[in-house]
Amino acid sequence: MDAIRRFETINDYNVFNRNETQHPLVSVVDLSKAAPREGSKMYFGFYTIFLKEVKCGDMTYGKNTYDYQEGTLVFLAPGQTAGVNSNGETYQPKGYALLFHADLIHGTSLGRHMQDYSFFGYQSNEALHISERERKIVFDCFTKIEYELQQSIDKHSKKLIVSNIEMLLNYCVRFYDRQFITRDNLLKGILERFDNLLTEYFQSDKLQTIGLPSVTHCASELNLSSNYFGDLIKKETGKTAQEYIQLKVIDLAKEKIFDHNKSVSQIAYELGFKYPQHFTRLFKQKVGYTPNEYRALN
Repeated sequence: MDAIRRFETINDYNVFNRNETQHPLVSVVDLSKAAPREGSKMYFGFYTIFLKEVKCGDMTYGKNTYDYQEGTLVFLAPGQTAGVNSNGETYQPKGYALLFHADLIHGTSLGRHMQDYSFFGYQSNEALHISERERKIVFDCFTKIEYELQQSIDKHSKKLIVSNIEMLLNYCVRFYDRQFITRDNLLKGILERFDNLLTEYFQSDKLQTIGLPSVTHCASELNLSSNYFGDLIKKETGKTAQEYIQLKVIDLAKEKIFDHNKSVSQIAYELGFKYPQHFTRLFKQKVGYTPNEYRALN
């Protein structure tokens, strides 16, 4: 899987899979029409949603491996690389892919809110597993988009196609919420690991040498994408990952403030803040008092 196949346009991917290009900016691809092939890495220059229906090896994203199985939805944003590792064996692709170019949604409601669908930034162990009932909903959206593509293009075509894409994505938000709930034990395990990671970080010299732990750093240490990690923490705690880290830092700060031999500036530097005023501002925001006011109360 060393060579990367590049698909800059939707037509490129249609040709590769022996599908007709009915619209230059959007397509529903029937993967069963493709010729048997070995797994390879692929670069996509457009949004892609895979509905896989065959076990054909490990689905990869960048250097990571998807939590992948039959009946899985995989989301890719433009510029991302994914592929299938079939271990050198030939397989027959099966399933469907919805492709749409960013140009299709410019100036639409979907275009203005596309960043809200954070699952396009998910990576390893984060694919969406759907039930048979959910699969029917997804396939129904695909079918409606395909229906519009088969009609003569008129003034309603773009609006109907984009509306059905937006509906599909909104259903996927619901399905991911369901997955977060049904995988509650897994999520609690990740939250526990996150807490342990922060404890170890605070007990080491990293606060002084590296600074405050970032969401990106924590997600990477837990082998998760930043988007998935952030959504998971928000679902589990009601707080963003950044807010969760800040509250842990404030808890640690409260302990240190009891040491009257240290100035607030010293404590700020020990906690990884480059500037004491940033620490004071955050402390006041989270606690309601400045560090000196909180020290005087205790």
